[in-house]
Amino acid sequence: QVQLVESGGGLVQPGGSLRVSCAASGITFANYVMGWYRQAPGKEREAVARISGGGNTNLADSVRGRFTISRDNAKNTVYLQMNSLKPEDTAVYYCAASWGRIEYWGKGILVTVSS
Repeated sequence: QVQLVESGGGLVQPGGSLRVSCAASGITFANYVMGWYRQAPGKEREAVARISGGGNTNLADSVRGRFTISRDNAKNTVYLQMNSLKPEDTAVYYCAASWGRIEYWGKGILVTVSS
């Protein structure tokens, strides 16, 4: 059974930092491209960052320079380090694993940026 479990969300003040994690099980983790997506209230889900099994990364323009995606294949975990957070970063953040046409999603975790 495949599971992607996000953790580390919560409330943070503008300008602050937060790291969210996603622990995967039931897949050969190193084979999968891992991604973080987010959905803000009233908006469509958008891609935030992706990382290949070999560590190549791709970040959305809105977060480049502030967010970093990384992975630890030994721990089957992908991370999203978020710095200089803005209120517009408030969203439910989802972890996803993809390999060809195969795709799995986590249930999401809420990140709220507010004073």
